[in-house]
Amino acid sequence: MKPLLLSTSDIDGGAARSAYRLHQGLQTLGVASEMLVQLQSSDDPTVHSPRPNFPRDLAKLRAAFDFLPLKFYQQRQGLPFSCQWLPDGVYNRVSAIKPDILNLHWVGGGFLQIETLAKFQQPIVFTLHDMWAFTGGCHYSQACDRYTQSCGACPQLGSKPEWDLSRWIWQRKSNAWRGKQPIVVTPSKWLAECAANSRLFHHLRIETIPYGIDLTRFRPLDRATARHLLNLPQDRYLILSGAANYRHDRRKGLHLLQAALQSLSQTGWGEQLAIVLYGASQPKPQENTLDFQVETHYLGTLKDDISLALAYSAADVFVAPSVQDNLPNTVMEAIACGLPNVAFNIGGMPDLITHQTTGYLAQPFDVKDFAEGITWVLADPERRQTLANAARESAEQKFRLELQAQRYIDLFEELLSCPQASN
Repeated sequence: MKPLLLSTSDIDGGAARSAYRLHQGLQTLGVASEMLVQLQSSDDPTVHSPRPNFPRDLAKLRAAFDFLPLKFYQQRQGLPFSCQWLPDGVYNRVSAIKPDILNLHWVGGGFLQIETLAKFQQPIVFTLHDMWAFTGGCHYSQACDRYTQSCGACPQLGSKPEWDLSRWIWQRKSNAWRGKQPIVVTPSKWLAECAANSRLFHHLRIETIPYGIDLTRFRPLDRATARHLLNLPQDRYLILSGAANYRHDRRKGLHLLQAALQSLSQTGWGEQLAIVLYGASQPKPQENTLDFQVETHYLGTLKDDISLALAYSAADVFVAPSVQDNLPNTVMEAIACGLPNVAFNIGGMPDLITHQTTGYLAQPFDVKDFAEGITWVLADPERRQTLANAARESAEQKFRLELQAQRYIDLFEELLSCPQASN
């Protein structure tokens, strides 16, 4: 069996890391998987780019060109939106590799033209990392449910006509999938429900397979040592959160975390807390930034697993204030490192966090409840350690990389024994 995983990147970004980890898990279990990516960051010989020696800078330009149709929508919200209209060389590269089965992952950034989907002859498993596969271009629909029909009049584009860019993209997807029956895999139950309610995928088989993680890399480390190595204070409760693209993507919810910490700063907790952000660097003086009103530390971008594990181990609690999310790697990584989590009860968060057992699920967008969740975790050291132990145990039971890889192997073998099921 020779599966080929398609992903825009092999490391850069949460979806890319998830795909690459699965690739590694499959290889660990003896499956000769390979990856085809647009931007290759690793030196793994089983990872290929669409063209041999394709310059990285030119690959990045594809994302910029894919963005061009959005220029016609001056009222758009500025959220991630992929048109996938550029011709690509993916089909020829796939043909050269000759895989038995295709596993599509996040293929945005101009990597895979929608029309290329119709050309593939192999059985297809489409792993969704967000909602893009069944929408008219957005990656998270927010409050919009037009993907349950055929998109159009897209609120993220600020568009009123029914036949707009989102309807055009949606129709291209409908045409590309005509006559095919891909198996859809979602990491979270929430995303599975969204896919099942969509007009594009409602008739397809949908499986839920959570992400997997290498528990030998992501594990609890000594807290004092981790803080020393990261130059973080030893005498405060450290609240850790990811902050990539927080200035441009309110879906991440950093504005809600700001409000929660500002409320805590007015209480007796204020002098005891510090917020630690990774994925973002210290803002320049002229830049607008979030004022948490508590001591703030920026770790910058952490790309290697060791640095990430140190950051999780240094903290007392991880906070994920997203307003819409699938199954965030950050929360899973924190759980594996024995770090309790606080998040809103939305999306895939209930798949990861068991309320008051491995963390705290606040009522959606209730800043007061979110703040209370943070203090509930921090207030009792014995309870916090119980939560930490339960978090690690949860990762060992549900999110082992080998468990995820074996579930995909079982699915691949089933498809190869009956390939017409996905074509």
